[in-house]
Amino acid sequence: MGALCSVIRFENLQELKRLCHWGPIIALGVIAICSTMAMIDAVMWYWPLDTTGGSVNFIMLINWTVMILYNYFNAMFIGPGYVPLGWKPEKSQDCMYVQYCKVCQSYKAPRSHHCRKCNRCVMKMDHHCPWINNCCGYQNHASFTLFLLLAPLGCIHASFIFVMTMYTQLYNRISFGWSSVKIDMSAAKRDPLPIIPFGLSAFAASLFALGLALGTTIAVGMLFIIQMKVILRNKTSIESWIEDKAKDRIQYYKTGEIFIFPYDMGSKWKNFKQVFTWSGIPEGDGLEWRVREGCHQYTLTIEQLKQKADKRVRSVRYRAVEDYSGACCPVTKGVKTFFTTPCTEEPRIALCKGDLILATRGLKHWMYGDKVLDSTTDGTKQLLLIILQEANLVIVLAV
Repeated sequence: MGALCSVIRFENLQELKRLCHWGPIIALGVIAICSTMAMIDAVMWYWPLDTTGGSVNFIMLINWTVMILYNYFNAMFIGPGYVPLGWKPEKSQDCMYVQYCKVCQSYKAPRSHHCRKCNRCVMKMDHHCPWINNCCGYQNHASFTLFLLLAPLGCIHASFIFVMTMYTQLYNRISFGWSSVKIDMSAAKRDPLPIIPFGLSAFAASLFALGLALGTTIAVGMLFIIQMKVILRNKTSIESWIEDKAKDRIQYYKTGEIFIFPYDMGSKWKNFKQVFTWSGIPEGDGLEWRVREGCHQYTLTIEQLKQKADKRVRSVRYRAVEDYSGACCPVTKGVKTFFTTPCTEEPRIALCKGDLILATRGLKHWMYGDKVLDSTTDGTKQLLLIILQEANLVIVLAV
């Protein structure tokens, strides 16, 4: 019993460590600033609590904050759900249709992918979100999407409070001259006078909070639209990418295949109900899934195996011509190298001169690939940064 309690406390401590990351710190900071300033502005200068409208407005602001934080912490601490360690298909012959994860020492269930940040295979993985410092997947997809919906709505309400506060407080303080505009911030010209005058510091704080609220509304609102598009097709962001690559592969090799995404139920409402349920628990167990007619459990995993084989065929080998420590910002490699480093948390692997790299895809200054170890690849997709030199040499700086 004592050992079990120790394990539970350790796991809870590990979960709380998720808060010690730049993503949750920034996200919670924005929520705290916008909600606090909206309440202060409303109560002190725009809509006092001694009116019915002011009381309702204040309750709505608290309601937005509670719902946003509830879904945010649900998405963070409930987590996406992980494939059990040692998992394999019930029928041994089905093992040939799924990939094997060397890190988790188990087969990857359909729709699951290995996350390097979480160091586990995630059920129905959509992506790893730095703002919750966790993956978005099977168990927390609904909570994460609700957070993406509620955060912009709450910020729109807060933005209205900020704008109306500044408008009502500055309306009688602005005087127009022939060639100038003057704002008198010395005292409030309002009857009755507020307990605390709306001064320059209050104006600056409200303006700053307005900027955060508007930026959050646009950025998070766009993420919500993206998430809803994939949910209504019963896909994840990764599966949308796999489907696009399937079409490219079929067109490139002219195989005449017709790839049908197996999890689209044919109705947006049916797809919606796969994620959002009244009980809050998504359909299924995260390992086996309902599939459309003409498909089976391993339709998507077989396509993934084909793409993986195709990736090996089309990969290009590079050789590192300089040592690299694996640092995130390669300061010692020159100014150009430093400023073309991609802004991503993808891990870099230290390289020694002469190491072989198997590049599978890339953009202008960086690419993804595998480091070749003993004439084999470790099967882990890593980040490569390629810098072209004047002598037409390619220096692989990171994997």
